Amino acid sequence: MRRVRYSVASSLDGFIAGPNGEYDWIPMDPDIDFAAMFSGFDTMLMGRKSYEVAKTAGPDQMGMWKGMRVIVCSNSLNPDTHPDVEIVGKDLPTFIQKLKSEPGKDIWLFGGGDLFRSLLEAGLVDQVEVGLVPVLLGHGIPMLPKMDKKVRLELASHNIYPKTGTLMLSYNVLTP
Repeated sequence: MRRVRYSVASSLDGFIAGPNGEYDWIPMDPDIDFAAMFSGFDTMLMGRKSYEVAKTAGPDQMGMWKGMRVIVCSNSLNPDTHPDVEIVGKDLPTFIQKLKSEPGKDIWLFGGGDLFRSLLEAGLVDQVEVGLVPVLLGHGIPMLPKMDKKVRLELASHNIYPKTGTLMLSYNVLTP
């Protein structure tokens, strides 16, 4: 079965973006093999806000989508005006469960925090991968907005990148 992996960069104080969605604080560490990281996915899943930020970043940001099935979770986007992606709005848990059962590589939960929380609460996230960046933003978009339940994680792997001080952490989500 395919896994849903929330793979994201976070500031040390728990933000995945600045207050206006900015991510200019995330270093591009030359020792991180992004091509190898992306090769583990064939599907990208994101919320509407993350999609809109990624679209404004231009071709460099959208280049990582090449060859991937891109699914945007939104009740407000019109599929006719966004033909480059698949829009899913209704019955998301059922859709994700079906997606996980299809053949293919893992599913990259690209963002954002609200979508992560809702899928985590529904028991649909299998792995949490955080690139912990040594910066304190003070405020912004949290990695995980307030959640009503506790979810236990088990460390699967870790790696330190000394050039930027980034710590890559990978955790398996433990089922209750």
